[in-house]
Amino acid sequence: MKVHASLKNVRIAPRKVRLVTHAIVGMEAREALIQLESMVKKSFQPIRDLLKSAVANATNNNGLDEANLYIWEIRVGDGLRLKRSLPRAFGRATPLLRRGSNVTIILEEKIEGKNRVAKKKVTPVVSESGKPPVSEGRETKVGHRTIKPEVKKEIIKGAKPAGIPAGKKMFQRKAV
Repeated sequence: MKVHASLKNVRIAPRKVRLVTHAIVGMEAREALIQLESMVKKSFQPIRDLLKSAVANATNNNGLDEANLYIWEIRVGDGLRLKRSLPRAFGRATPLLRRGSNVTIILEEKIEGKNRVAKKKVTPVVSESGKPPVSEGRETKVGHRTIKPEVKKEIIKGAKPAGIPAGKKMFQRKAV
């Protein structure tokens, strides 16, 4: 089973990101994380975080075993380009492109179905009557009971809040 994770608009040129990604394609996911930690390129951090995200997607969403995953493919494409200009002599300007990249990691299982765990089903909250809770405005009805949210105390004009000495100002322009 293939698992995808993608990262959009990394502010590093695709050519520089490919230097890191070509080194880890085909590796096991755990080995690739160790390999990324030893790299000195700037793009290793977003790629490492993306790989961690892909492994988390595989384990949590699909129930795959982390030890059974390897990097099947990494695609690095052009992302957002910022057009800037550099001042030159005689009032001229030279165009400057600040490139970004989009990265997609695809993980695959080494041995299909090995140590796979079934996906956990999430059961919705049901009241005693067998019906899901119905919310009406601010109050929530669960079965025959009505749950009210916390009611904020109204501040009466001219009244002093409890616990504040009489002569002190409390966020007011006029003295109390």
